[in-house]
Amino acid sequence: MSLSNTEILNKFLKDHPEIEVFEVMLPDINGKLRGKWIERDNISKIMNGGLKLPLTAIAFDIWGRDPQSWVYQSGDEDGVCIADIRTLAIVPWLKRPTAQIMLSLSDFNNVPCQYDVRNILQNIITRFEQLNLSAMPAFEMEFSLFTKDNDALGQPIHSQKSPAGIDAGQTYGLESMQDMSEFMHGVRDAAKAQNLPIDTLITEAAPSQYEINLHHQPDALIASDQALMLQRTIKGVAKKLDLRASFMAKPFADLAGNGMHMHCSLLDKDGNNAFNNGTDEGNELLQHAIAGCLATLNDCMLIFAPHLNSYRRFKVGSHVPMTATWGYENRTVAIRVPAGSHEAMRIEHRVAGADANPYLVAAAIIAGMLYGIENKLTAPEAITGNAYTQVPASLPNSWLQSIEHFKHSEFISQYFGKEFQRVFVATKEQELEEFNNQITALEYETYL
Repeated sequence: MSLSNTEILNKFLKDHPEIEVFEVMLPDINGKLRGKWIERDNISKIMNGGLKLPLTAIAFDIWGRDPQSWVYQSGDEDGVCIADIRTLAIVPWLKRPTAQIMLSLSDFNNVPCQYDVRNILQNIITRFEQLNLSAMPAFEMEFSLFTKDNDALGQPIHSQKSPAGIDAGQTYGLESMQDMSEFMHGVRDAAKAQNLPIDTLITEAAPSQYEINLHHQPDALIASDQALMLQRTIKGVAKKLDLRASFMAKPFADLAGNGMHMHCSLLDKDGNNAFNNGTDEGNELLQHAIAGCLATLNDCMLIFAPHLNSYRRFKVGSHVPMTATWGYENRTVAIRVPAGSHEAMRIEHRVAGADANPYLVAAAIIAGMLYGIENKLTAPEAITGNAYTQVPASLPNSWLQSIEHFKHSEFISQYFGKEFQRVFVATKEQELEEFNNQITALEYETYL
Protein backbone atom coordinates (compact mmCIF):
# COMPACT_ATOMS: atom_id res chain seq x y z
CA MET A 1 0.00 0.00 0.00
CA SER A 2 1.43 3.38 -1.01
CA LEU A 3 1.86 6.11 1.56
CA SER A 4 0.04 9.46 1.39
CA ASN A 5 1.98 12.68 0.96
CA THR A 6 1.46 13.49 4.63
CA GLU A 7 2.75 10.07 5.68
CA ILE A 8 5.82 10.43 3.44
CA LEU A 9 6.55 13.89 4.88
CA ASN A 10 6.11 12.71 8.48
CA LYS A 11 8.45 9.78 7.88
CA PHE A 12 11.02 12.14 6.33
CA LEU A 13 10.82 14.47 9.34
CA LYS A 14 11.21 11.51 11.71
CA ASP A 15 14.20 10.16 9.75
CA HIS A 16 15.83 13.61 9.64
CA PRO A 17 15.28 15.31 13.02
CA GLU A 18 18.28 17.55 12.33
CA ILE A 19 16.61 19.42 9.44
CA GLU A 20 16.11 23.08 10.35
CA VAL A 21 14.80 24.64 7.17
CA PHE A 22 13.28 23.65 3.82
CA GLU A 23 14.08 25.27 0.49
CA VAL A 24 10.84 25.20 -1.51
CA MET A 25 11.85 25.58 -5.14
CA LEU A 26 10.01 26.76 -8.23
CA PRO A 27 11.79 26.32 -11.62
CA ASP A 28 11.35 29.45 -13.69
CA ILE A 29 11.15 29.80 -17.44
CA ASN A 30 14.97 29.95 -17.75
CA GLY A 31 15.53 26.93 -15.50
CA LYS A 32 16.57 29.06 -12.52
CA LEU A 33 15.18 28.14 -9.11
CA ARG A 34 12.95 30.62 -7.30
CA GLY A 35 11.27 30.08 -3.95
CA LYS A 36 11.53 30.60 -0.20
CA TRP A 37 13.05 29.19 2.96
CA ILE A 38 10.40 27.59 5.15
CA GLU A 39 10.87 26.70 8.82
CA ARG A 40 10.60 23.00 9.65
CA ASP A 41 7.45 23.51 11.72
CA ASN A 42 5.67 25.12 8.75
CA ILE A 43 6.48 22.64 6.00
CA SER A 44 3.24 20.67 6.44
CA LYS A 45 1.27 23.81 5.49
CA ILE A 46 3.15 23.96 2.18
CA MET A 47 2.08 20.40 1.40
CA ASN A 48 -1.54 21.50 1.78
CA GLY A 49 -1.35 24.47 -0.58
CA GLY A 50 -0.52 27.04 2.08
CA LEU A 51 2.18 28.85 0.10
CA LYS A 52 1.43 31.56 -2.45
CA LEU A 53 3.82 33.25 -4.88
CA PRO A 54 3.24 35.69 -7.75
CA LEU A 55 2.62 33.86 -11.01
CA THR A 56 5.23 36.12 -12.57
CA ALA A 57 7.88 34.58 -10.28
CA ILE A 58 8.41 31.85 -12.89
CA ALA A 59 8.59 34.25 -15.84
CA PHE A 60 11.59 36.43 -14.95
CA ASP A 61 14.29 37.17 -17.49
CA ILE A 62 17.75 35.72 -16.93
CA TRP A 63 18.61 38.55 -14.49
CA GLY A 64 15.46 37.99 -12.41
CA ARG A 65 13.50 40.96 -13.79
CA ASP A 66 9.84 41.02 -14.76
CA PRO A 67 9.14 41.24 -18.51
CA GLN A 68 7.83 44.78 -18.64
CA SER A 69 5.73 44.15 -21.75
CA TRP A 70 3.18 42.03 -19.89
CA VAL A 71 3.85 41.77 -16.13
CA TYR A 72 1.08 44.14 -15.00
CA GLN A 73 -1.60 43.02 -17.49
CA SER A 74 -3.15 40.67 -14.92
CA GLY A 75 -2.35 42.81 -11.89
CA ASP A 76 0.67 40.65 -10.98
CA GLU A 77 -1.63 38.14 -9.28
CA ASP A 78 -0.63 35.34 -6.90
CA GLY A 79 -0.72 31.62 -7.58
CA VAL A 80 -0.89 28.60 -5.29
CA CYS A 81 2.25 26.45 -4.91
CA ILE A 82 1.76 22.69 -5.34
CA ALA A 83 4.56 20.62 -3.80
CA ASP A 84 5.74 17.40 -5.48
CA ILE A 85 6.55 14.94 -2.69
CA ARG A 86 8.72 12.89 -5.08
CA THR A 87 11.35 15.66 -5.02
CA LEU A 88 11.67 15.79 -1.22
CA ALA A 89 15.36 15.38 -0.30
CA ILE A 90 18.11 16.64 1.96
CA VAL A 91 20.67 19.20 0.72
CA PRO A 92 23.92 17.55 1.86
CA TRP A 93 26.43 20.18 0.68
CA LEU A 94 25.12 23.01 2.90
CA LYS A 95 26.61 23.68 6.34
CA ARG A 96 23.26 23.93 8.13
CA PRO A 97 20.83 20.95 7.95
CA THR A 98 18.51 21.74 5.05
CA ALA A 99 15.99 19.91 2.86
CA GLN A 100 14.37 20.80 -0.45
CA ILE A 101 11.19 20.15 -2.42
CA MET A 102 10.06 21.16 -5.92
CA LEU A 103 6.89 23.17 -6.59
CA SER A 104 4.51 23.90 -9.44
CA LEU A 105 2.07 26.83 -9.70
CA SER A 106 -1.70 26.84 -10.12
CA ASP A 107 -4.26 29.61 -9.89
CA PHE A 108 -6.86 29.81 -7.11
CA ASN A 109 -9.28 27.68 -9.15
CA ASN A 110 -6.68 24.87 -9.19
CA VAL A 111 -5.95 25.44 -12.89
CA PRO A 112 -2.23 24.79 -13.60
CA CYS A 113 -0.31 27.91 -14.61
CA GLN A 114 0.10 27.85 -18.38
CA TYR A 115 3.71 29.03 -18.36
CA ASP A 116 4.94 26.85 -15.51
CA VAL A 117 7.51 24.60 -17.20
CA ARG A 118 6.61 21.56 -15.08
CA ASN A 119 2.94 21.95 -16.04
CA ILE A 120 3.83 22.34 -19.73
CA LEU A 121 5.81 19.09 -19.70
CA GLN A 122 3.05 17.27 -17.82
CA ASN A 123 0.49 18.37 -20.41
CA ILE A 124 2.58 16.84 -23.21
CA ILE A 125 3.09 13.65 -21.18
CA THR A 126 -0.70 13.40 -20.81
CA ARG A 127 -1.20 13.77 -24.57
CA PHE A 128 1.20 10.88 -25.14
CA GLU A 129 -0.65 8.73 -22.60
CA GLN A 130 -3.79 9.11 -24.69
CA LEU A 131 -1.94 7.10 -27.36
CA ASN A 132 -1.05 4.43 -24.75
CA LEU A 133 2.59 5.54 -25.02
CA SER A 134 5.01 7.09 -22.56
CA ALA A 135 8.42 8.70 -23.02
CA MET A 136 11.45 7.34 -21.18
CA PRO A 137 14.21 10.01 -21.24
CA ALA A 138 17.72 10.28 -19.84
CA PHE A 139 19.90 13.40 -19.72
CA GLU A 140 23.61 13.81 -20.36
CA MET A 141 24.94 16.91 -18.58
CA GLU A 142 28.17 18.61 -19.71
CA PHE A 143 29.67 21.37 -17.60
CA SER A 144 32.86 23.30 -16.93
CA LEU A 145 34.66 23.34 -13.61
CA PHE A 146 36.61 26.55 -12.94
CA THR A 147 38.41 28.13 -10.02
CA LYS A 148 36.31 30.61 -8.06
CA ASP A 149 38.14 33.68 -9.46
CA ASN A 150 38.48 35.14 -12.96
CA ASP A 151 41.69 36.25 -14.67
CA ALA A 152 42.66 39.87 -15.34
CA LEU A 153 40.51 39.92 -18.49
CA GLY A 154 37.45 38.65 -16.67
CA GLN A 155 37.64 35.15 -18.14
CA PRO A 156 37.22 32.02 -16.02
CA ILE A 157 40.33 30.09 -14.97
CA HIS A 158 40.58 26.36 -15.67
CA SER A 159 40.65 24.01 -12.72
CA GLN A 160 42.36 21.38 -14.89
CA LYS A 161 45.96 21.86 -15.97
CA SER A 162 46.54 20.69 -19.53
CA PRO A 163 49.87 19.02 -20.41
CA ALA A 164 52.48 21.10 -22.26
CA GLY A 165 50.16 24.08 -22.38
CA ILE A 166 47.88 22.37 -24.92
CA ASP A 167 44.20 23.25 -24.70
CA ALA A 168 42.78 19.73 -24.38
CA GLY A 169 40.35 18.10 -22.02
CA GLN A 170 41.88 14.63 -21.71
CA THR A 171 38.65 13.06 -22.96
CA TYR A 172 37.84 9.92 -20.94
CA GLY A 173 41.08 10.53 -19.05
CA LEU A 174 41.11 8.61 -15.77
CA GLU A 175 44.06 10.59 -14.34
CA SER A 176 42.11 13.81 -14.85
CA MET A 177 39.17 12.23 -13.03
CA GLN A 178 41.47 11.24 -10.19
CA ASP A 179 42.77 14.81 -9.97
CA MET A 180 39.18 15.90 -9.33
CA SER A 181 38.25 12.89 -7.21
CA GLU A 182 37.18 14.96 -4.19
CA PHE A 183 34.68 16.84 -6.32
CA MET A 184 33.48 13.76 -8.22
CA HIS A 185 32.98 11.72 -5.06
CA GLY A 186 31.27 14.71 -3.47
CA VAL A 187 28.78 14.77 -6.35
CA ARG A 188 28.30 10.98 -6.14
CA ASP A 189 27.61 11.14 -2.41
CA ALA A 190 25.23 14.09 -2.73
CA ALA A 191 23.40 12.45 -5.63
CA LYS A 192 22.93 9.28 -3.61
CA ALA A 193 21.54 11.30 -0.69
CA GLN A 194 19.06 12.95 -3.09
CA ASN A 195 18.08 9.74 -4.92
CA LEU A 196 19.55 11.01 -8.21
CA PRO A 197 20.36 7.96 -10.38
CA ILE A 198 23.83 8.82 -11.71
CA ASP A 199 25.09 6.52 -14.46
CA THR A 200 28.58 7.60 -15.60
CA LEU A 201 31.07 10.42 -14.87
CA ILE A 202 33.73 11.34 -17.44
CA THR A 203 36.11 14.07 -18.53
CA GLU A 204 35.23 15.78 -21.82
CA ALA A 205 36.87 17.40 -24.86
CA ALA A 206 37.76 20.83 -23.41
CA PRO A 207 40.01 21.53 -20.44
CA SER A 208 38.09 21.54 -17.16
CA GLN A 209 35.06 20.04 -18.93
CA TYR A 210 33.16 17.06 -17.55
CA GLU A 211 29.99 15.11 -18.18
CA ILE A 212 27.68 13.33 -15.75
CA ASN A 213 24.85 11.17 -17.06
CA LEU A 214 21.59 10.07 -15.49
CA HIS A 215 19.75 6.77 -15.94
CA HIS A 216 16.56 6.60 -18.01
CA GLN A 217 13.31 7.26 -16.15
CA PRO A 218 9.81 6.08 -17.17
CA ASP A 219 8.40 9.50 -16.25
CA ALA A 220 9.69 12.53 -18.18
CA LEU A 221 8.77 14.95 -15.39
CA ILE A 222 10.81 12.99 -12.83
CA ALA A 223 13.70 12.79 -15.31
CA SER A 224 13.63 16.59 -15.77
CA ASP A 225 13.40 17.18 -12.01
CA GLN A 226 16.46 14.99 -11.59
CA ALA A 227 18.32 16.86 -14.33
CA LEU A 228 17.77 20.24 -12.67
CA MET A 229 18.54 18.82 -9.23
CA LEU A 230 21.78 17.32 -10.60
CA GLN A 231 22.82 20.72 -11.96
CA ARG A 232 22.11 22.23 -8.55
CA THR A 233 24.09 19.43 -6.86
CA ILE A 234 27.08 19.93 -9.14
CA LYS A 235 27.11 23.67 -8.46
CA GLY A 236 26.63 23.18 -4.71
CA VAL A 237 29.43 20.63 -4.30
CA ALA A 238 31.77 22.77 -6.44
CA LYS A 239 31.12 25.85 -4.32
CA LYS A 240 31.79 23.88 -1.15
CA LEU A 241 35.25 23.05 -2.56
CA ASP A 242 35.98 26.67 -3.62
CA LEU A 243 35.36 25.79 -7.26
CA ARG A 244 32.79 27.11 -9.72
CA ALA A 245 30.69 24.83 -11.91
CA SER A 246 29.20 26.42 -15.03
CA PHE A 247 26.65 25.19 -17.55
CA MET A 248 27.39 28.11 -19.89
CA ALA A 249 27.08 26.84 -23.47
CA LYS A 250 30.36 28.29 -24.76
CA PRO A 251 32.76 29.63 -22.10
CA PHE A 252 35.67 29.89 -24.61
CA ALA A 253 35.33 30.64 -28.31
CA ASP A 254 38.09 28.23 -29.37
CA LEU A 255 37.16 25.29 -27.13
CA ALA A 256 34.31 22.78 -27.07
CA GLY A 257 31.05 24.02 -25.60
CA ASN A 258 28.72 22.37 -23.10
CA GLY A 259 25.77 20.39 -24.43
CA MET A 260 22.79 18.66 -22.86
CA HIS A 261 21.91 15.62 -24.92
CA MET A 262 18.72 13.73 -24.19
CA HIS A 263 18.18 10.06 -24.98
CA CYS A 264 14.56 8.99 -25.28
CA SER A 265 12.71 5.78 -26.05
CA LEU A 266 8.97 5.19 -26.05
CA LEU A 267 7.18 2.53 -24.03
CA ASP A 268 3.86 0.94 -24.92
CA LYS A 269 1.11 0.24 -22.37
CA ASP A 270 2.79 -3.04 -21.43
CA GLY A 271 6.16 -1.39 -20.77
CA ASN A 272 7.82 -2.67 -23.95
CA ASN A 273 10.01 -0.55 -26.20
CA ALA A 274 7.60 0.82 -28.79
CA PHE A 275 10.40 1.42 -31.35
CA ASN A 276 11.57 -2.20 -31.34
CA ASN A 277 10.57 -4.47 -34.21
CA GLY A 278 13.47 -6.88 -33.80
CA THR A 279 15.74 -5.12 -36.34
CA ASP A 280 18.64 -2.70 -36.06
CA GLU A 281 16.63 -0.09 -37.98
CA GLY A 282 13.58 0.07 -35.71
CA ASN A 283 9.96 0.38 -36.81
CA GLU A 284 7.69 2.89 -38.51
CA LEU A 285 6.88 4.56 -35.17
CA LEU A 286 10.57 5.41 -34.76
CA GLN A 287 10.58 6.96 -38.24
CA HIS A 288 7.53 9.09 -37.39
CA ALA A 289 9.14 10.25 -34.13
CA ILE A 290 12.40 11.18 -35.87
CA ALA A 291 10.52 13.02 -38.62
CA GLY A 292 8.58 15.02 -36.03
CA CYS A 293 11.73 16.04 -34.17
CA LEU A 294 13.35 17.18 -37.42
CA ALA A 295 10.25 19.05 -38.62
CA THR A 296 10.03 21.05 -35.37
CA LEU A 297 13.73 21.80 -34.84
CA ASN A 298 13.63 25.36 -36.15
CA ASP A 299 10.51 26.21 -34.13
CA CYS A 300 12.12 24.80 -30.94
CA MET A 301 15.59 26.28 -31.43
CA LEU A 302 14.87 29.03 -28.88
CA ILE A 303 14.32 26.28 -26.30
CA PHE A 304 17.48 24.36 -27.23
CA ALA A 305 19.57 27.56 -27.52
CA PRO A 306 17.83 30.13 -25.27
CA HIS A 307 20.62 32.68 -24.75
CA LEU A 308 22.97 34.94 -26.68
CA ASN A 309 25.98 32.79 -25.82
CA SER A 310 24.15 29.61 -26.89
CA TYR A 311 24.77 30.29 -30.58
CA ARG A 312 28.55 30.41 -30.21
CA ARG A 313 28.43 26.66 -29.63
CA PHE A 314 27.20 25.89 -33.16
CA LYS A 315 30.38 25.55 -35.20
CA VAL A 316 31.27 23.04 -37.92
CA GLY A 317 33.41 20.18 -36.63
CA SER A 318 32.56 20.78 -32.98
CA HIS A 319 30.28 17.73 -32.50
CA VAL A 320 27.33 20.13 -32.53
CA PRO A 321 24.70 19.61 -35.28
CA MET A 322 24.17 22.39 -37.79
CA THR A 323 21.32 20.86 -39.79
CA ALA A 324 18.03 18.99 -39.31
CA THR A 325 19.53 15.57 -40.03
CA TRP A 326 19.51 12.11 -38.50
CA GLY A 327 21.42 8.86 -38.76
CA TYR A 328 22.30 5.56 -37.14
CA GLU A 329 25.32 5.67 -34.83
CA ASN A 330 26.36 9.07 -36.24
CA ARG A 331 27.52 11.95 -34.04
CA THR A 332 27.50 14.57 -36.81
CA VAL A 333 23.69 14.67 -37.04
CA ALA A 334 20.99 16.28 -34.89
CA ILE A 335 19.10 13.05 -34.14
CA ARG A 336 21.25 9.97 -33.56
CA VAL A 337 19.93 6.42 -33.19
CA PRO A 338 22.57 4.73 -31.02
CA ALA A 339 23.60 1.13 -31.62
CA GLY A 340 22.79 -1.46 -28.99
CA SER A 341 20.14 -3.95 -28.00
CA HIS A 342 16.78 -3.75 -29.72
CA GLU A 343 15.10 -3.46 -26.31
CA ALA A 344 16.99 -0.18 -25.81
CA MET A 345 16.07 1.33 -29.22
CA ARG A 346 15.96 5.12 -28.78
CA ILE A 347 16.87 8.49 -30.21
CA GLU A 348 19.62 10.79 -28.93
CA HIS A 349 18.71 14.45 -29.44
CA ARG A 350 22.02 16.33 -29.72
CA VAL A 351 21.01 19.98 -30.23
CA ALA A 352 20.41 21.51 -26.78
CA GLY A 353 23.10 23.36 -24.86
CA ALA A 354 23.74 22.81 -21.17
CA ASP A 355 22.30 26.30 -20.59
CA ALA A 356 18.83 25.19 -21.69
CA ASN A 357 15.92 24.48 -19.33
CA PRO A 358 15.69 20.65 -18.90
CA TYR A 359 11.89 20.73 -18.61
CA LEU A 360 11.49 22.65 -21.85
CA VAL A 361 14.10 20.52 -23.63
CA ALA A 362 12.21 17.37 -22.64
CA ALA A 363 8.90 18.98 -23.62
CA ALA A 364 10.22 20.08 -27.03
CA ILE A 365 11.69 16.67 -27.88
CA ILE A 366 8.71 14.66 -26.68
CA ALA A 367 6.26 17.05 -28.35
CA GLY A 368 8.27 16.77 -31.57
CA MET A 369 8.02 12.99 -31.41
CA LEU A 370 4.29 13.28 -30.73
CA TYR A 371 3.84 15.67 -33.65
CA GLY A 372 5.50 13.22 -36.01
CA ILE A 373 3.45 10.28 -34.73
CA GLU A 374 0.13 12.11 -34.78
CA ASN A 375 0.72 13.35 -38.34
CA LYS A 376 2.44 10.16 -39.54
CA LEU A 377 5.38 12.13 -40.91
CA THR A 378 8.03 10.41 -43.00
CA ALA A 379 11.68 10.82 -42.03
CA PRO A 380 14.20 11.72 -44.76
CA GLU A 381 16.95 9.30 -45.61
CA ALA A 382 19.44 8.66 -42.83
CA ILE A 383 22.81 10.38 -43.19
CA THR A 384 25.84 8.11 -43.47
CA GLY A 385 29.21 9.74 -42.86
CA ASN A 386 29.96 13.41 -42.19
CA ALA A 387 26.74 15.44 -42.15
CA TYR A 388 28.73 18.71 -42.03
CA THR A 389 29.98 18.17 -45.60
CA GLN A 390 26.80 16.65 -47.05
CA VAL A 391 24.06 19.06 -45.97
CA PRO A 392 24.30 22.88 -45.81
CA ALA A 393 23.79 24.42 -42.36
CA SER A 394 20.09 25.12 -41.92
CA LEU A 395 19.32 25.59 -38.21
CA PRO A 396 18.74 29.19 -37.03
CA ASN A 397 22.18 30.64 -36.35
CA SER A 398 21.23 33.65 -34.26
CA TRP A 399 19.16 34.43 -31.20
CA LEU A 400 16.93 36.83 -33.17
CA GLN A 401 16.17 34.23 -35.84
CA SER A 402 15.16 31.71 -33.20
CA ILE A 403 12.93 34.22 -31.43
CA GLU A 404 11.13 34.94 -34.70
CA HIS A 405 10.67 31.23 -35.50
CA PHE A 406 9.31 30.61 -32.00
CA LYS A 407 7.05 33.67 -31.98
CA HIS A 408 5.23 32.66 -35.19
CA SER A 409 5.21 28.88 -34.70
CA GLU A 410 1.88 27.07 -34.94
CA PHE A 411 3.54 24.00 -33.44
CA ILE A 412 4.57 25.92 -30.30
CA SER A 413 1.12 27.44 -30.02
CA GLN A 414 -0.63 24.07 -30.30
CA TYR A 415 1.68 21.95 -28.13
CA PHE A 416 3.00 24.47 -25.58
CA GLY A 417 0.12 26.94 -25.51
CA LYS A 418 -0.23 30.54 -26.68
CA GLU A 419 0.28 31.96 -23.19
CA PHE A 420 3.66 30.27 -22.75
CA GLN A 421 4.61 31.28 -26.29
CA ARG A 422 3.83 34.92 -25.52
CA VAL A 423 5.59 34.96 -22.14
CA PHE A 424 8.75 33.16 -23.31
CA VAL A 425 9.10 35.51 -26.27
CA ALA A 426 8.65 38.52 -23.96
CA THR A 427 11.50 37.39 -21.68
CA LYS A 428 13.82 36.63 -24.60
CA GLU A 429 13.09 39.90 -26.39
CA GLN A 430 13.81 41.80 -23.16
CA GLU A 431 17.11 39.95 -22.72
CA LEU A 432 18.09 40.59 -26.35
CA GLU A 433 17.31 44.29 -25.99
CA GLU A 434 19.53 44.49 -22.89
CA PHE A 435 22.50 43.04 -24.80
CA ASN A 436 21.80 45.32 -27.77
CA ASN A 437 22.01 48.32 -25.43
CA GLN A 438 25.48 47.39 -24.15
CA ILE A 439 28.76 48.62 -25.67
CA THR A 440 31.39 45.87 -25.43
CA ALA A 441 35.05 46.22 -24.50
CA LEU A 442 35.99 44.99 -27.99
CA GLU A 443 34.02 47.86 -29.57
CA TYR A 444 35.87 50.41 -27.45
CA GLU A 445 39.24 48.83 -28.29
CA THR A 446 38.38 48.75 -31.99
CA TYR A 447 36.56 52.03 -32.63
CA LEU A 448 37.29 54.53 -29.88
